[in-house]
Amino acid sequence: MKKVFKLTDPKKHEDRVLESVKHEIRKYVKRERKKDLPEKATMYWDFDCKVGTTAENAEVVVFEELIKALDAVKTTGATEMYVEILAKAVPKPLKEEKIEEDA
Repeated sequence: MKKVFKLTDPKKHEDRVLESVKHEIRKYVKRERKKDLPEKATMYWDFDCKVGTTAENAEVVVFEELIKALDAVKTTGATEMYVEILAKAVPKPLKEEKIEEDA
């Protein structure tokens, strides 16, 4: 998803407009996570994210910090926001097996 969101609407409060942007992003992520993985047992969906006022000055953001980054862009007083979210299948990290010693 590569999209420019308008943060102003004459009929809506600014906070509601930002909440609708967050809702659309969450809906997109939920839809992407439902897609089939190449190897379900060893992979999961991860997302590459960029957020900024324009596509040229968009900064790379970790997915877990995406919502905070949206709030940060809003506090700058911007009227538009560029959001880029690309899904990718990533192998799960290997778990270390705990060896319990019987004493």
